Amino acid sequence: MFFDESWTQYYSLVVVLQILCILHCLKTGRKEWIYLLIFLPLVGCIVYFVREIMPGFSAGNAAENVQRTLFPNFKSRELEHRLRVADTDANRMMLADEYARQKQYGRAIELTNACAQGLWANDPDLLFRLGKLYFHNAQYAESLASFNKALPLRNPGFSKSDDELIYARVLEATGNTTQAEEEYKKVIRVHHSMEARYHYGKLLQRLKRNGEAVSQFQAVLNEKDLHPKYVRRMNYQWIQQCKRELSAHKKAATV
Repeated sequence: MFFDESWTQYYSLVVVLQILCILHCLKTGRKEWIYLLIFLPLVGCIVYFVREIMPGFSAGNAAENVQRTLFPNFKSRELEHRLRVADTDANRMMLADEYARQKQYGRAIELTNACAQGLWANDPDLLFRLGKLYFHNAQYAESLASFNKALPLRNPGFSKSDDELIYARVLEATGNTTQAEEEYKKVIRVHHSMEARYHYGKLLQRLKRNGEAVSQFQAVLNEKDLHPKYVRRMNYQWIQQCKRELSAHKKAATV
């Protein structure tokens, strides 16, 4: 009897966690987790919590991170109300940033474009923001146009390594392969970016330069232990992706 009651409580808890995780992944646009959460509920919930929810508690204001994690639309509703009360560019940009965090890139683009008018039409910060938003929304031609408009307006150009990496990826996505390769090399050389090495390796794969691609993936694994733990945590995704690419290459070589 005790065993039956314990099992019922355990099963009920798993079902509740499963429902909460599914609702969270639907609200936050992480639909790729649905199948794992449905067919392997306990394992799926644990992995989902570790990979998607827990990182939200690791940086910044703890209370705000908890609020964002449990109620992902709360902040955007608050900022939407603020914009209705005071229709200013500052409120518009804060709401655009929140939409971008929620991966609602189309809405973020609309608000940012509304700010990039008149005196701000040639503001490099706004243009770089638009370039990133267009990229994440798979509007690569528009992204490239925004970056190319912004670059001559800012000296010495990129101030963030993330912007520079996205620019390299935009060049690749728009077929500017030679220029993309040079940008990837520059980001790797200047910023020692593991993410850049991964994307450069994937470009080399598409160009059928598999030996060079393997060198990039292997370099990530060789260098990861040289970085502090927090850097390794930040780059966990790219380290794992490189491991998978190397494993796939070894399997293909034995066939």
